[in-house]
Amino acid sequence: MMMSKASATIRATLMLLLLEYSQCIENITVDPPEDIVILDHDHLGLLQIKWSPPASLFNVTECQKRFQLEYFNTYQNRWNAVRTPLRTYSAQFNLTEEVRVRVYTLLRGPCTNGSEIKSKRFTELVEPPASTGLVGTMVQNFVCVFHKMEYMECNWERSLEQPADSLNNLYFWHGELERTKECPEYIISNGVRIGCNFTGNSLPDFTDINICVNGTSSQGKLRPIYFSLQIQNHVKPATTEKIHLLAAPDGLKWECPVGRVPRNCLQWEVEHSQDGSNGRPLLQKTLTSETQLPLNDTGKGCFRVRSRLQKYCAKDGFWSDWSEWRCHPDEGVIETMHAKSGWDEIAVSAHVAVVIITMLILALCVWAVFRVLSSRQGKTIYPLSGQEVCSSRGGTLK
Repeated sequence: MMMSKASATIRATLMLLLLEYSQCIENITVDPPEDIVILDHDHLGLLQIKWSPPASLFNVTECQKRFQLEYFNTYQNRWNAVRTPLRTYSAQFNLTEEVRVRVYTLLRGPCTNGSEIKSKRFTELVEPPASTGLVGTMVQNFVCVFHKMEYMECNWERSLEQPADSLNNLYFWHGELERTKECPEYIISNGVRIGCNFTGNSLPDFTDINICVNGTSSQGKLRPIYFSLQIQNHVKPATTEKIHLLAAPDGLKWECPVGRVPRNCLQWEVEHSQDGSNGRPLLQKTLTSETQLPLNDTGKGCFRVRSRLQKYCAKDGFWSDWSEWRCHPDEGVIETMHAKSGWDEIAVSAHVAVVIITMLILALCVWAVFRVLSSRQGKTIYPLSGQEVCSSRGGTLK
């Protein structure tokens, strides 16, 4: 009986202590940071955000002050958050969109009884996009491809609103550059810049490459557009050239394409074409990380292969172009249709053309000889075999 009363008293005391502790914590208020500024160092969207601690905490030294920064990532269309003891942070923004940031104060230590308290209010800064340039003149369908992990090309299309004398420019920056650089080699079609070739320029992987495409015209500046990418997410492997179709069970084997793409980063898609039960072509696709595909006795037909980067090597990428078809000798013959039949048709057509031309030439020769002989006066034409032919001098030739 005495033990139960003591236990109840202890529980009641603990509840009172917890209640007083929570009330004490609730009575502690933390102000948000002050003086948020955003600095643009001409890094094509990488902005530096700075702020100051609240004035109410200047004299608070026994507690640790941290800050929670939240910014809207327009590339991912979501809010990103980071906690830091620093008073500055750099983040990537699309400068054609609104820049939105907000900062909270975090406090922990003896002044908060060891708990971390977050300010209920935040300090926010919103900056509208710079509306420079002619409306509707941004380039369209911008895409970058890192071919074979050897060189990158970026291509775009001109807007229909761009003046005829427009000149587009591409600028890029990454963390290893001191300043922004212009495209090293423009891709030009019909006198118009439609892309940029980065051949010979080493771009770091797993690093944000910031890109801006703007331009000028006689009517004014073109509206800029911004992109941020990492080159390992834009790889397109080369086409697979060497494919070997062997008898079962060895099946289909192929070699890695040329280029700098690591073999262990490639995944493959194999397309198998064969006649279905209804007589129509049946397509079957298989994904594999190996450079071979075992086949059974029924695995006849035609095959082709393409590749792309595995997800553990890159977040995204492009499929390579399909290889040529490879077929079993007794199968119909996608290969023949795509290769041999084309050349056979050309050869047959060439032979027919030669025969027709030869016959026409012979006919013209016979006709010409007949006209020459029949046009001579005083001359009789006789068969050449066993006959006498009159000469122009009145004599005879045997």
